[in-house]
Amino acid sequence: MKTNAPEASAVPNQPATKRTALAGISRRSFLTTAGAAAASLPFSGLRESVAQEAGDAAEIPGVDREPVVIKTQGSFMVGGTVITAANGDTFHGDHAYVQYQIPPGARRLPLVMWHGGGQFSKTWESTPDGRDGYQNIFLRRGFSTYILDEPRRGRAGRGTEGSTLTLGVPNESTNWGIFRLGRWPDFFPGVQFPGAYSAYALDQYMRQQTPDTGPAFDLAHRHILIDAVAKLFDKIGPAVLLTHSASGRLGWPTRIQSPNVKAIVCYETGSFVFPEGEVPVPPPPHEAIPVPLSDFLKLTTIPIQIVFGDNIPTTPTTPANLDQWRTAFAQAKIFVDTVNRHGGDAKILHLPDVGIYGNTHFSFSDLNNLQVADQLSKYLHENDLDRRDD
Repeated sequence: MKTNAPEASAVPNQPATKRTALAGISRRSFLTTAGAAAASLPFSGLRESVAQEAGDAAEIPGVDREPVVIKTQGSFMVGGTVITAANGDTFHGDHAYVQYQIPPGARRLPLVMWHGGGQFSKTWESTPDGRDGYQNIFLRRGFSTYILDEPRRGRAGRGTEGSTLTLGVPNESTNWGIFRLGRWPDFFPGVQFPGAYSAYALDQYMRQQTPDTGPAFDLAHRHILIDAVAKLFDKIGPAVLLTHSASGRLGWPTRIQSPNVKAIVCYETGSFVFPEGEVPVPPPPHEAIPVPLSDFLKLTTIPIQIVFGDNIPTTPTTPANLDQWRTAFAQAKIFVDTVNRHGGDAKILHLPDVGIYGNTHFSFSDLNNLQVADQLSKYLHENDLDRRDD
């Protein structure tokens, strides 16, 4: 696939030390080294390299070394249920875990950051190669941040229903296309994914995945996730919701349930709600869920932005897990048109259209995530969502 992104050797913000360390190593051979060799002897050269890079992570060029100033921080659980047995014994579960940080003189509206499928709040913390993620970037910009683990995931894994987990089966190639790193086992030219240039970052990235501990995303159970996040907004008051991928499909009904969701910025989803009678034929594998018009109209009273990165196919392609982003982009356009037809304010930000190239499914943690964050800051300012109290 062609892209207007720079070649890998010229990727902006790419640490020079990493370019040198991986010079002359093809993408395919690098992946083979970083994947297969990692499972060999405990003191293999790769493991020594990874350990060395772990020690160097804090010294990556471009890291903002200014202190992060926090007025207060903490964590809490929100939502959930209690099961009570006949003898009075109890079991608490199905809650979300929330970590918050509040800077001095915080802007009026906090940012609530909701991870995608197979991820947890790590998504928003430091990047796989050790740079600031959105949590720190926006703390530095004066926003209170709330990052969450949805029910039955990560630090909120205490669910009231069990499931069978398939563990230990090599399947990370499946995510290669979903995450738009390239076509397995190769990376796209000029990709901004830090793991394309650092064995340490690739190792860290693959380790930030975590399973659901119970059924969660099917239509019969997702209300558990929506209810928990809506209760978070009940607790903290008005805020801006950032969603990613699978949580995108849950952000729309969360706004319908909670008037405290004052804007939604969604990073790459293909699943949307539509008014009853206006549901398009959904291109697989995406959902198009009908809701009453009165509910859908609640989405027309807030600003909505949907952000997509680079290397999205424009014609049918293989594998299917890569082609899904072509259909996701198409369905996003239908959703935006539907919101706006009903008097709303929804927009798509396609990063290549504003000169930002090479981004994966995780643009907020790519090498150019400061540029991506600048686009969010611009959007918040244009919609009067970054105001400080007078």
